[in-house]
Amino acid sequence: MSVTRSSASFDPASGLAVLATPNSRYALRIGADGSPRHLYWGPAAGFADPPPPVSPADSSFEADPAADELAPQTGPRFGPAGLQVRFADGVRGAQWTFTGHTATDHELPLTLTDRHYPLTADLCYRVRPDTDVIERWTELTHTGHPDDPPITVDRLDSASWTAPHLTDYRLSHLVGGWNSEFQLHRDRLPVAETTLTSRRGLTSHHASPWLALDDGTATEDSGHIWSTALAWSGSWRITLHRDPVGRTTWTGGYGHEGLTRTLQPGETLHTPVFAGLHTTGGFGAASRAWHAYVRTTVLPETSRDRPVLYNSWEATGFDVDQQGQFRLADLAARLGVELFVLDDGWFGTRTDGTSGLGDWTPRPEAFPRGLKPLADHVHGLGMAFGLWVEPEMVNPDSNLHREHPDWVIHAPTRHATELRHQLVLDLSRPEVETWIHTTLDHLVTDHDVDWLKWDANRAFTDAGHPGHLDPDRMWTDHTHAVYRIMDRLRADHPGLRIEACAGGGRVDLGILARTDQAWTSDNTDPVDRIAIQHGFSQLLPAQTMAAWVTDSPNVTTGRTTPLRFRFHVAMAGALGLGGNLPDWTPEELAEATELVAQYKRIRPVVQHGTQHRLTGEGGVTAVHYATPDGTEHALLAWRPTTRYGHPAAPLPLPALDDTARYLDLDTGQEHHGAALRHRGIDLHLPPGDHASRLIRLGRLT
Repeated sequence: MSVTRSSASFDPASGLAVLATPNSRYALRIGADGSPRHLYWGPAAGFADPPPPVSPADSSFEADPAADELAPQTGPRFGPAGLQVRFADGVRGAQWTFTGHTATDHELPLTLTDRHYPLTADLCYRVRPDTDVIERWTELTHTGHPDDPPITVDRLDSASWTAPHLTDYRLSHLVGGWNSEFQLHRDRLPVAETTLTSRRGLTSHHASPWLALDDGTATEDSGHIWSTALAWSGSWRITLHRDPVGRTTWTGGYGHEGLTRTLQPGETLHTPVFAGLHTTGGFGAASRAWHAYVRTTVLPETSRDRPVLYNSWEATGFDVDQQGQFRLADLAARLGVELFVLDDGWFGTRTDGTSGLGDWTPRPEAFPRGLKPLADHVHGLGMAFGLWVEPEMVNPDSNLHREHPDWVIHAPTRHATELRHQLVLDLSRPEVETWIHTTLDHLVTDHDVDWLKWDANRAFTDAGHPGHLDPDRMWTDHTHAVYRIMDRLRADHPGLRIEACAGGGRVDLGILARTDQAWTSDNTDPVDRIAIQHGFSQLLPAQTMAAWVTDSPNVTTGRTTPLRFRFHVAMAGALGLGGNLPDWTPEELAEATELVAQYKRIRPVVQHGTQHRLTGEGGVTAVHYATPDGTEHALLAWRPTTRYGHPAAPLPLPALDDTARYLDLDTGQEHHGAALRHRGIDLHLPPGDHASRLIRLGRLT
C-alpha cells in the first residue's frame, strides 16, 4: 500500500486502515465483530513487519487479542470503556457493524452502526503535513425517527490508544496545584487502572490532559515515546489500563465520571480532538514535535511575535486610579514595553475581591472619564492597551447578580457555594452567552482594547440544571460557549489578541486554539518557575508561555533574587514585567531596559525556534533555542544554588553541528561546533546563588 508523506488510507477488501506520517505509522483493522481494532503504532520502518497484537491474559476471558480503537461496554471486554450508552429498554453498550468509510488524502472517518438500535459512531482520524501528530475524535449520532426515545450517553471518549508490548512502562504526566502547576512526574505505570482527571469544570491546576509513555529507559535525547494530548478546556478524564501480560491502553475525553448526556433523535455529539504522536528521539524530540504542531495547527496567529508586556497587578492590586496607571505606563514605555495591561480593580465597585465582579463599566472614582483617556495615553506612548476581565464569574455583591440571580450555576434546593467570594455564570444558557459576548464586544470597541487578559479563577460547584431533561450538558456547553465567544471576538476584531489566564488552571490545546498565550502560574518566583516552565514545555512552545519579572522579595515565596536572574528565567518564554516600577531604583530601571532590549534580540529564536532542554552538573539547567536553519542560537542557563569552590562544568550543546563554527555574538569568541557539542560551552556563571547567563551564538560556516 503506497503512502504519501502524510496520508490516510483504507483498504475495503482487508479492512486495513493506515495513517502515515513522516516518521511513523498507525494501523488498525476492522475486526470480525465489526469493531475497529488496533494493530500498530510506531516507527515507519517497523510497519514493514508489524508484531502481532498483544493478547490479554488467559484468565481475563477476553476473546480478541487486539485492543479496541474505542471500546464499547459489550462482549468480552473488561477494561475501561470509552463508549458507554443506555437505550430506553435498559440495554447497555453497542454492538457494531462496519458500514463504510469516506477517506480523503489526510482524513479517515470510519462509520459504525449498531446492529439493533438507531445509533452510529464515526471514529475520525486525521494526519497533517509535516507532523507526526495524529488527530482523533468521535462523532456519535442518534439516527432514529423524531418520535423515538432518546439514548443516554454515560461516557463518550474521543479515542482509545494502545502502546506496543514493552519490557516495562513508565508514565510521564503533569501534576500540581495553584502556584505549583506543571510539575513533571515520571512513575512506573502500575498493573492496574490509573486515572488522570479534572472534575473542576476547567482543565485544572492539579492535572493536565497530556501524558507520555516509554519503557523506562528513554532520556531527553533518545528512546521511543508515545504521547497524547486532549484539546479540551473543561472537565476531562483519561484512564490508562495495564494488564498483567503487558497490554497497555488508555482512553480519554471530555467530562468526568458520573456525567450523562441525553442524545435526541437527529442529534450528534462531537468530541474534542485527542491527539497523539510517536517518536524515537526521546522526550526532547517529542516536545519539539508537539511545539511544531501547536504552532502550525493550533495557534490562531503563530507568526506574530508575542509582545513584551507590563501588567499593573503587583504594583497596585485593587488600588487602581487613572493617575497611577499613567505613571506606570510612562515607566513601562521607558523600559521598552510594547503592551500595557490594566489588571483587576478598574470596574464597578471593585475595591477588593468581594464585590463588583460582573459589572464591567469603569469605576467612576478611579476613572472619571472612563478608560479612553488611559487607552489614548498608552497608545500615545507607542504601546498596545490591554484589559483584565473575568467574564465567567460574578460576585454576589454586584448589580449583575442582583438583577439576574438565576444566571449562576446553582441548585435551587442547595446553598450556593462561594469560592473567592465568587459564583460561576452559567454560559450554557444562551442569554448569558449573548450578554457576555455583547459586553466584551462593547468593552473592546469603546475603549480601543488591543488585548484581553481573560481570567477564570473559580472551579464549578453545585453544577447542573436541576429539572432539565439533560442536566449534565452544562459541563460541556459552558466550555463550548467560552470557545464561541472568543472566536466571535477575534472574528469581529481582527487585531484583538487574547491571553488565557486562570492562574495556570486552564492551559490546553483547546483554549490555545483561540488565544495567543497562557498565563503559566500566579507564582512568579524564578526558582519555582524553572520547574513550572520545564513541565509546561513538555507539550507547549515558549511563545505560548507568559513569564513575568516581578519584585524581590517575591510576593508569593518571600525569596530574594537578583533582577538579572529573574529576567533570564522569564526570557525563556513570552516576557512580561509585573513589578512596582516606581519603587525600582534608577540602576534597576537601567538594567531592566538593557535586558528588555536583549530579549527583543533573541525573541525570534525563543518564540519561533526549536527548544532543547539541558541539564548540567551542580544544579545547572538550561534551555537552548535554535532557528530552524541553525544559524542563530540563544542559551539561557540558571543555577539557583551553588557550593563554594564548585564552578559550573561546561555544558554540551547537542543541537549544534559538529562541522560548523560558531561566534559568541556578545564576546566575539569563536568556537568549533564539535567542541561545543561534546565538551560543552563554559558558562562562566557569576559566583553565588541565583546565577544565570544568556549566551547568543551565530553560525559562521
